[in-house]
Amino acid sequence: MERFDVIVIGAGAAGMFCAAQAGQAGCRVLLLDNGKKPGRKILMSGGGRCNFTNLYVEPAAYLSQNPHFCKSALARYTQWDFIDLVNKYGIAWHEKTLGQLFCDDSAQQIVDMLVAECNKGGVTLRLRSEVLSVERNAQGYALQLNGEHVQAAKLVIASGGLSMPGLGASPFGYKIAEQFGLNVLPTRAGLVPFTLHKPLLEQMQALSGVSVPAVITAENGTVFRENLLFTHRGLSGPAILQISSYWQSGEFVSINLLPECDPVSFLNQQREAHPNQSLKNTLAMHLPKRLVECLQQLGQIPDVTLKQLNSREQENLVAALTRWRVQPNGTEGYRTAEVTLGGVDTHALSSRTMEARDVPGLYFIGEVMDVTGWLGGYNFQWAWSSAWACAQALAE
Repeated sequence: MERFDVIVIGAGAAGMFCAAQAGQAGCRVLLLDNGKKPGRKILMSGGGRCNFTNLYVEPAAYLSQNPHFCKSALARYTQWDFIDLVNKYGIAWHEKTLGQLFCDDSAQQIVDMLVAECNKGGVTLRLRSEVLSVERNAQGYALQLNGEHVQAAKLVIASGGLSMPGLGASPFGYKIAEQFGLNVLPTRAGLVPFTLHKPLLEQMQALSGVSVPAVITAENGTVFRENLLFTHRGLSGPAILQISSYWQSGEFVSINLLPECDPVSFLNQQREAHPNQSLKNTLAMHLPKRLVECLQQLGQIPDVTLKQLNSREQENLVAALTRWRVQPNGTEGYRTAEVTLGGVDTHALSSRTMEARDVPGLYFIGEVMDVTGWLGGYNFQWAWSSAWACAQALAE
């Protein structure tokens, strides 16, 4: 049986970074993954350019049943620390919007950097390794793999959540947590497009591909201002992905389609200047024509000229455009979700070390636990920060 100081399960963002840091601190590390290559989700992220962190990372951008848990790790290994590492490898990057940082070239550069960091730490990487069982013994943790047995004093679970099963996502990490008596909170898809009920979906299918700036509000009062994209299945775009993490089944969301305009002043000004102009053409100055036509078919926009629009109709119209209430049918689920909400209950873990309080030598990092960030590099930063905090403890 081969022996290591640390075994890390999952060669994604958190797992590779933790293994590299622990290896460089002097630990003998084995990094296992069931896939053919490391960092599969990293390669897919940010349209293949990897949105590796965000300039504005702060604890308020994370959802968790234990909202204070993420503070320590985020404060000790910050976005600036990771940016320094990226710069050290000469990886060119740019800020897109709202502090989101992307590689100029390709997400492969981030994977290559993490592999190089692992090599620097002498990490043993074994791909296509399925973990068949995990047992705790006097020496730590014994793992049965497909074809061999390995042993380590410390075990780190970095196996991710359930999102994107096509990239090897599985409930493995939750099963290990439950095996050792840790509470696992209910999981659901986060940062995920909405599907719509049939009548509305059929009426809006002509809008597939149309994108507009919007402000979207969840029933709990959470608000995001970003683009909304109509799709052949429902609603997507950054604003929808963000709000989906705060939406519960059966709830409505409220959509403001005119966030950059005061519709009452705009309509009054246009009425004075062009009283005979159709309402449809007037609104097309601020909204895509296809959207205006669709809303007219839905009965939200009356087929009148500006001078024919009476005050009650105008009131209803402004409400329809700025407080459009939509009840999603559901979400597209884990297949397209960027993250998994819920997971290993962080009340059972140390926020300084990521170690299970009642199971010495067992650690959880990254997406497997109940910490979920906003869209835009926040989840990658949680991977780096939680992995770094864990690695410091492994080397103690």
